[in-house]
Amino acid sequence: MARLKDYLEASRAALAATIDGVDEARIERAIAAITSALSKDKPLLICGNGGSAADAMHIAGELVGRYLKERRGLKAIALSSDPAVLTAWSNDYGYDTVFARQVEALGEKGGVLLAISTSGNSKNVIAAAKAAKKKGMMVVGLTGKGGGKLGTETDILLDVPANQTPLIQQIHICLYHFICSEIEERISRA
Repeated sequence: MARLKDYLEASRAALAATIDGVDEARIERAIAAITSALSKDKPLLICGNGGSAADAMHIAGELVGRYLKERRGLKAIALSSDPAVLTAWSNDYGYDTVFARQVEALGEKGGVLLAISTSGNSKNVIAAAKAAKKKGMMVVGLTGKGGGKLGTETDILLDVPANQTPLIQQIHICLYHFICSEIEERISRA
């Protein structure tokens, strides 16, 4: 059990570092941008790989369905959730552009791309951010410490002060649950 306690202590330290260093203004800007887009029926596109792909689907599920309140469904689309698109495009053109192609197809000016990458260096997520900018979308990045190469492609970078993927993902869940709660509260009032 010593290893479990060590892991939980590392988790507590990552959460404490986030609490101590959180930039509430950036979080508020991200919430406001996403809420504004969804209020105007513009899309929130969400992408990531591996655990971040699962997070993208989790976020879309919270916003299309419900988080805590009964309200209308919101236009949130996880770009990792269509295996036919993922496999067809990747097979024919490569995985590096699989999210960018979907941004091209589904993105709209005034929408938001939530780009998730623990390292900040996922080529396909960076390509999606560039495609979103071309469409006139705002890009919010959710990354680990520093933001990696994705950080320079975002309008709002939400980087957590951790370097280990599992710890970054744990903090991401806390952040996006808070963001979903705030979006839902604001949409419900409108």
